[in-house]
Amino acid sequence: MKNKNFSFWQDVKFRFCKNKAAIIGTFFLLFLIIMAIIGPHINSYKYFETHLELKNSPPSSKFWFGTDELGRDIFTRIWWGARISLSVGIIAAVIDVIIGVIWGTTAAYFKGMIDEIMMRICDILYSIPYLLIVLLLIVIMEPGFLTVLIALTATGWINMSRIIRNHALQILENNFIQSANALGASKKRIIFCHLIPNTFGTIITTMTFTIPTAIFTETFLSFLGLGIQAPVSSWGVMINDSLPALRYYPWRLFFPAIMITLTMFGFNLFGDGLRDAFDPKERR
Repeated sequence: MKNKNFSFWQDVKFRFCKNKAAIIGTFFLLFLIIMAIIGPHINSYKYFETHLELKNSPPSSKFWFGTDELGRDIFTRIWWGARISLSVGIIAAVIDVIIGVIWGTTAAYFKGMIDEIMMRICDILYSIPYLLIVLLLIVIMEPGFLTVLIALTATGWINMSRIIRNHALQILENNFIQSANALGASKKRIIFCHLIPNTFGTIITTMTFTIPTAIFTETFLSFLGLGIQAPVSSWGVMINDSLPALRYYPWRLFFPAIMITLTMFGFNLFGDGLRDAFDPKERR
């Protein structure tokens, strides 16, 4: 039973901490972030350093996760790949939040024709095949980090804008918004001081689901050769390189695949916990 004296954020924290699955996801994500920072420096190998005489070595005390076809240490490359994946996921999510929140709250506030036009623009952009956008970008730009980021954010903000719009429409019916309008508050003040702060819980929750989607998409594009390019270490690049040798050297595929799986799992547990914590139906 929640303490009646709890503030909103204390209530969210209380219910989140009671969710054991969310706590597990949180600890794994913290571990992932820490290892992405220090992992490449734990041993003396560089992610691009080759040892041809030790190529395709199995996991051992010298190479904890084994080596690849060029004798590069997979342990170091795994955690360097975590840097790439987390950077892409977080930056893409932040851009999606900025564009989606402003677009969604603006559409909700003005309603009518402006809302209709803005939502139809979202429908048109959303109907464009995602891979087509990626291929067009690659024609204009070289495959790499920036290309992946632009491809992720070109239409990635649309889902955020729709969710925020729907939530903002509900908030606009509240009395404090009517009071702000009656007191002559400007449109800018109502949007940025009333609408956006009151959708903060929805923003955070949606963002936690956006990050793993962006990470998986980056991995998929890199696997196809449309994203991060060698010799830069990426989980998608590592999986692509390991497929021809899967029958003989399975550890080369196992470690990047298990990291992707656990990362998706951790973010989903964390996101589910936040969604339940912010859900007003859960409050008593």
